[in-house]
Amino acid sequence: MAHRMKTRLDDKPSTARYRRSEHYDSETTDAIAHHVSGILEAVGEDPRREGLLKTPQRVAHAYQFLLQGYQVDAHTILRSAIFEETYHEMILVRDIDVYSLCEHHLLPFFGKAHIAYIPNGKIVGLSKLPRVVDAYARRLQMQERLTVEIRDAIHSTLQPQGVAVVIEANHLCMVMRGVQKQNAITATSAMSGEFLHSHRTRAEFMRLINSGGAS
Repeated sequence: MAHRMKTRLDDKPSTARYRRSEHYDSETTDAIAHHVSGILEAVGEDPRREGLLKTPQRVAHAYQFLLQGYQVDAHTILRSAIFEETYHEMILVRDIDVYSLCEHHLLPFFGKAHIAYIPNGKIVGLSKLPRVVDAYARRLQMQERLTVEIRDAIHSTLQPQGVAVVIEANHLCMVMRGVQKQNAITATSAMSGEFLHSHRTRAEFMRLINSGGAS
């Protein structure tokens, strides 16, 4: 019996073992794809050649994925996992991956976000902080605004003693065009509460994100 069952599993096609399903709005896909075809023609390409036949649809799907943050509410994410807790020390989540699109050139910028807050009777599930980053990063963005939006969402929802956000990112609009500086990193910060008013607290936060953790 065991041998026959093994044979049946081995005979299954690979598609029966793994299925990937993605869902996109058809009207949005058609609208974006139409404009992408126009862009291809405008730069001198032929959207009808074999290699580009499905490119407009692929780009339409990619943009819907990369810009899905417009459909997500960061405050709802945070409210879904708030817990009462008497902990009053700094909580830090560092090296959160950031991927976004510059609103000026529609080119990617990417890097790391570091988020800390000091609770005031409430804490939030740690996984929610990276989700808040994605909620705002998956939109057309400026790094400066992204940093502030993350801080404000955490501060207004948790009402902590303070919030600190630092983002370090590489912008392809600087690497691939314009000044073409390959190693330029842009750093932005936004802070509130204790992180603004206490030099010691702010210094501890910066030490932790620069050293890779507590020593």
